[in-house]
Amino acid sequence: MNWFDFEKKMFDLGCFSIHQVYAWRPGFDRNNLVRWTKKGRLVHLRRGWYAFPEYQDRPEFAEYIAGKIYNPSYISLHSALAFYGLIPESVVQITSVTSLKTASFTNEFGEYSYKSVKSDLMFGYFRRPIADAWATPYATREKALLDLLYLYPFYNTEPELLELRLDRDMLGENWDQRKWMEMGKRFQCARLEKRMQLLEKVYAL
Repeated sequence: MNWFDFEKKMFDLGCFSIHQVYAWRPGFDRNNLVRWTKKGRLVHLRRGWYAFPEYQDRPEFAEYIAGKIYNPSYISLHSALAFYGLIPESVVQITSVTSLKTASFTNEFGEYSYKSVKSDLMFGYFRRPIADAWATPYATREKALLDLLYLYPFYNTEPELLELRLDRDMLGENWDQRKWMEMGKRFQCARLEKRMQLLEKVYAL
């Protein structure tokens, strides 16, 4: 396989799976990917997934990868809360929610963490446009906070909730209380509803 033909065909995908390569060339020798990775022409993302190193400088490409290498998933939890300006800390890991098993990956583009939920809780997200006309699945601010309370049940006291240091001004901006309540009920979790009520009290929602 000629590298230049391969690059011409696959480069615009940004990241790609071995299955996409086989769909193009059924007889492709995957040892080519090993050689090209060793030469620095490709970056290994996780088993069966690769990207071109030129994309490391592209804005938001790391977030784009999150929704590709472990699908279905959407960015949520601390990453989404930081994106909306609801928490003060910058987040090193890109945190997502998935209906697959809990997993984590580290590669040259970043650290990726995926928390598992039942498939019927995979709602409350949208495809957010990012650079280069791509899009990546992102939780709404209400769903990101619900996911956090559901997956991290230790947020069940006022001191713990205050430790989140949610920005009250940003929290009130474009907050959809009806959506928050409706989505919360879909979890069918009484303990979550109690944590929701406590958060509403602490942050005066």
